[in-house]
Amino acid sequence: MKVIEVENLRKEFVSKKRVTKPNGKKSIFKREKSIKNAVDGISFSVEEGEALAFIGPNGAGKSTTIKMLTGILYPTSGDVKVLGLNPSEDRIKLSYQIGSVFGQKEQLWVHLSAYENFKFFGSIYDIKKDVLKARIEELANIFEINDFMHQPVKSLSLGQRMKCEMVASLLHNPKMLFFDEPTIGLDPIAKETLRKLIKKINRELGTTIFFTSHDVGDIEEVCKRVIIINDGKIVLDDSMKNLKYHHLNKKIVEVNLKKNVTIPKKDGITILKAKETLYKIEVDMNKTSMDELLGMFKADDLQDITISSTPLEDIIKDIYRGTNE
Repeated sequence: MKVIEVENLRKEFVSKKRVTKPNGKKSIFKREKSIKNAVDGISFSVEEGEALAFIGPNGAGKSTTIKMLTGILYPTSGDVKVLGLNPSEDRIKLSYQIGSVFGQKEQLWVHLSAYENFKFFGSIYDIKKDVLKARIEELANIFEINDFMHQPVKSLSLGQRMKCEMVASLLHNPKMLFFDEPTIGLDPIAKETLRKLIKKINRELGTTIFFTSHDVGDIEEVCKRVIIINDGKIVLDDSMKNLKYHHLNKKIVEVNLKKNVTIPKKDGITILKAKETLYKIEVDMNKTSMDELLGMFKADDLQDITISSTPLEDIIKDIYRGTNE
């Protein structure tokens, strides 16, 4: 069953600026109209229970698309159906079936406890008191927030707050959740915890996940399908498995050693930079393993090591460049 159906969706933003006269001065009365295609005729669908990453660089059109999917913005043209509803015409009805979690935008009242927030949101969604109580207990156990949900939200850590944000978004048992940079600012442990929880609600509750993030780790961990948008157009719609094999297969390893060493040549290992005891190495995971690389160094010689993925922006640039060659 398709829960999102988008056909030739387009959103134009019209702006006007004053016309420059031949003498270089701006006209007071004349305005020149400028049209920007923020979303330029995209089409895609999402199946019930999917975990989809909808990603792209800043200004690509992803936020505008999400706002049209949730009824915040009216499309210029095209057709949109979310859970069988037209978001622009049925926004209130749709709000009872979807939820959202924003990493940079709080929905909880910080002076209230998380529990008091949950009761407040329950009343907004017309949830009966006994049903709400049972729902809070169920979600509190799943997200392990019993120890702090009666504390004021302003006293919680960012990781604790994000857990409570997710509970608040799930109180009305939505069929779909929109995530916008939910792990931004979190430490590595909190990020991993949140990713596991998102996967858990997708797997156990059957909630459809629509996910945006600039963190490659988020996308790898949470999603099974990826849509990449750039300049208002879809440039890739593929499985995470294929994206990993073709574009997420390289890791950057930076090593600080106690002394200079000679790194033997091996297919899949490229020395990007070597300065005294500092080495920056690219590893193609399709050709070699991280264990093979680390096996080239003695444990006693290692002072520091960091492993990172190729930045998402670089991956998008490579994909976009390939579609235009």
